[in-house]
Amino acid sequence: MSAPALKITNLTKTYATGTVALKGVSLEIPEGDFFALLGPNGAGKTTIIGITTGLVNKSGGTVEVFGHNIDKETELAKMQIGLVGQEVNFNPFEKTLNIVVNQAGYYGIPRPVAIPRAKKLLTDLGLGEKMDQNAMTLSGGMKRRLMIARALVNEPKFLILDEPTAGVDVELRRGMWEYLTGLSKSGLTILLTTHYLEEAEQLCKHVAIINKGEIVEQGKMEEVIAKHHDAEAGKPGYRGSRLEEVFLKLTSEK
Repeated sequence: MSAPALKITNLTKTYATGTVALKGVSLEIPEGDFFALLGPNGAGKTTIIGITTGLVNKSGGTVEVFGHNIDKETELAKMQIGLVGQEVNFNPFEKTLNIVVNQAGYYGIPRPVAIPRAKKLLTDLGLGEKMDQNAMTLSGGMKRRLMIARALVNEPKFLILDEPTAGVDVELRRGMWEYLTGLSKSGLTILLTTHYLEEAEQLCKHVAIINKGEIVEQGKMEEVIAKHHDAEAGKPGYRGSRLEEVFLKLTSEK
């Protein structure tokens, strides 16, 4: 039996300021899954991603990526991961193609391999005509797509998407999700954080909801919704999606 894409056991994080970000989080993402990690701002989602990708030091617990412990096999773990963070963090004066090709260089991928790979990724993501343009000329949605291409150039087995559609218009969001769903069906494991809960409900097989540094619910998407989506949904007034109602029920102050 293959190792899960991500296995987190009793993960804790206390920042130097004294802020306790994670309080013994445990979760497991099966290989090939499309997994939603949801929670309010400040709940601990980005801290989990930061620890998993080596950007944040943990206080305790263990994290394994495809069986590679991030402390003992750091480089092997990182090689499995592609990350699309919340912030646009590439050089706006650099050409779109070069941004992706240069990222490949960090993984030791030679340019004769990286260039055609980058061109295909950009074309598949609708940026084929923008390859020779400076990144600053791209729209917000196109910049997000460029970040996805950059994250995929090393052919990772595990793609982490931290709020990938923030500020992206509806048409570009839909095209982006169609592309990523195709990758998921081909075997790529995807971890998604998003505030667009209707997207998570439609796309993801499993979900974990985190609040104040603790996992308050996790499991198969439909089972989690069925467990918590009660008769309140039938009451008059504005109602969100089923997942939105469950999310609010589990994370709202009592």
